[in-house]
Amino acid sequence: MKPQIDLGLLILRVGAGVMLMTHGLPKLMQLLEGNYEFADPIGVGPAASLVLAVLAEFLFALLVVLGVKTRWSAVPPFITMVVAAFIVHGADPLGTKELALLYGVMFLALIFAGGGRYSFDAWWTERQNRGRRLR
Repeated sequence: MKPQIDLGLLILRVGAGVMLMTHGLPKLMQLLEGNYEFADPIGVGPAASLVLAVLAEFLFALLVVLGVKTRWSAVPPFITMVVAAFIVHGADPLGTKELALLYGVMFLALIFAGGGRYSFDAWWTERQNRGRRLR
């Protein structure tokens, strides 16, 4: 892959992940404080919905930033953004659901493109290959 594409994937990963983490951090703090009041858009209960949102918007977003199993790590944030756009804000005007759609598109791109050369996965693969060559 061209270095510019890898740099673009790094910028996309870090930008999308860090920005989504800013939405996940208050939810994580709410969860840690024991406040489980949260919307229940998919019918699993408010506490479970909050846990799922925290996992997607904080933990998996962090894994995307680092480039750890990027394609798989981008799936929960993508699904969360689809739920936010089409269920939570389904009846709202486009301007209200625009941010969730934008995040969703960014994570969908990462599902297809992966993390690129400047990711943990690429570093780990190179390390493993180097070890095999030395044997």
